[in-house]
Amino acid sequence: MKRQIDVGSSRSVLIRQNLRLAKRRSVGDLGITTIDRLRELTTTFGFSLALGDIQYLDGGWYVTHAGLLRLASRRRCAGIQVEQEREVCDPSSSHWVFKATAYKSANSKGFVGYGDANPSNVSAVVRGAEMRVAETRAVNRALRKAYGIGLCSVEELGFSSPRAEPTNGKQSHFASGNGNGSASGEPKLRDQLCLLIRKYELDPSQVKRYAADFCGTEVLRDASRDLVESFISTLADQASKDRAGLICKLNSYGQAQEVNS
Repeated sequence: MKRQIDVGSSRSVLIRQNLRLAKRRSVGDLGITTIDRLRELTTTFGFSLALGDIQYLDGGWYVTHAGLLRLASRRRCAGIQVEQEREVCDPSSSHWVFKATAYKSANSKGFVGYGDANPSNVSAVVRGAEMRVAETRAVNRALRKAYGIGLCSVEELGFSSPRAEPTNGKQSHFASGNGNGSASGEPKLRDQLCLLIRKYELDPSQVKRYAADFCGTEVLRDASRDLVESFISTLADQASKDRAGLICKLNSYGQAQEVNS
């Protein structure tokens, strides 16, 4: 009982620290929902804002690679196995795909996550390091599945990463506002995705499941606009360069997943 009280007390201290730091860094009102979400993440996972475990970007919270590794250490993760998916990698175009399996315990069957990276879906800052980015993304996804973290990780964001400034309640979800349209007259993201599906004759349901998995959400409509844009760019790149490989990957989403988030 004493240990439970101590743990609860330390979490209370961490919550207060995170809330103070979040308000100090913000240029505006974070909003009740955002504050409640931060409190929930702190209570459930023990994430520290000061240590960089999570970040507030473009109106939402994102977990970081460092935060996931620290969580795995606290939860006594038994290990993480990473392997390159050679059959779908293309070194000549710097396209890399990795598979990571996180084992929560010695008897765990493992939680699998895939990560891909190429020049079209990484920031210019890490251009040339696509292989390492793909590996990091795979590890992040495996750990997020293992510990039930619905947040996307910062490292999984593509070339159009969210801005670092708070948006003070600005809606950026896939199904929000005017149906994902653009004030500049650009096609809606949903329309862009439909065009790709028709152009390359892809299975819509498989693409939607792949998109949700890519964005780290249960359903695609819960993903942020930036993540959906990154997914569309990645899908277009994969379809144009290796449609057969993409079809093979999509087929895996047509089968029952043995490992769930």
